[in-house]
Amino acid sequence: MDSKLQATARVLEVMDTLREQCPWDREQTFASLRNNTIEEAFELTDAITDGNMEGIKEELGDVLLHVVFYSKMADEQGEFNFADVCNALCDKLIYRHPHIYGDVLAETPEAVKQNWEALKLRKKARKSGILGGVPRSLPAMVKAYRIGEKAASAGFDWEQKEDVWDKVREEVSEVEAEFKSGDREALEGEIGDLFFSLINACRLYGIDPENALERTNKKFIKRFNHVEARVAEQNKALSEVSLEQLEAYWQETKRL
Repeated sequence: MDSKLQATARVLEVMDTLREQCPWDREQTFASLRNNTIEEAFELTDAITDGNMEGIKEELGDVLLHVVFYSKMADEQGEFNFADVCNALCDKLIYRHPHIYGDVLAETPEAVKQNWEALKLRKKARKSGILGGVPRSLPAMVKAYRIGEKAASAGFDWEQKEDVWDKVREEVSEVEAEFKSGDREALEGEIGDLFFSLINACRLYGIDPENALERTNKKFIKRFNHVEARVAEQNKALSEVSLEQLEAYWQETKRL
């Protein structure tokens, strides 16, 4: 524990020094760091997806830097400091774990999650509604997943998870109809509905849609790189090779 406390104190001390002496750090604001914070979060998710533990450690440090940075700036404004952030987090965790710190019974991960969402709703729904706690700036896919989770926690969900496929098929039909109509705005809306229903299907079956799509992205990139390499062996550009030959190379990489 002493080493952890010492490391925390060192981080705070370094932040104090940088804020006082570094021209770049000194001029930063909440607004100027916002996009960097989002970027760091995505770099962390990349490292997690790759299973790169060294990368995860480094990116966690970058995320922690932003937590410390925001806390330092807030402290300068007399709003809150790093200790306040830590204590607020501890208070929240204790409140949302009554099966540990209270007398509520929750013996499975599912029961814990249901209780967690119920406690969040009890506090936040009074202020901004059940969906008010979903950050507006979340990427659309992540936001759709969280919307589905929160609606489900309030009892608004399919009775049987298999029923979601009726909705998916319905949305596919509506997309096909709008393709024929030529109304681009309506088509965009129906494609959005299809995505939303598929994301809900992922939620119901315990699949993270972001991870699923990223796996497919990486698979496509790997296979496409193979196709490019095979075409390069002929000293040609992709545009100079027939679609049939490109497909043959694609099937080749699938077999490999």
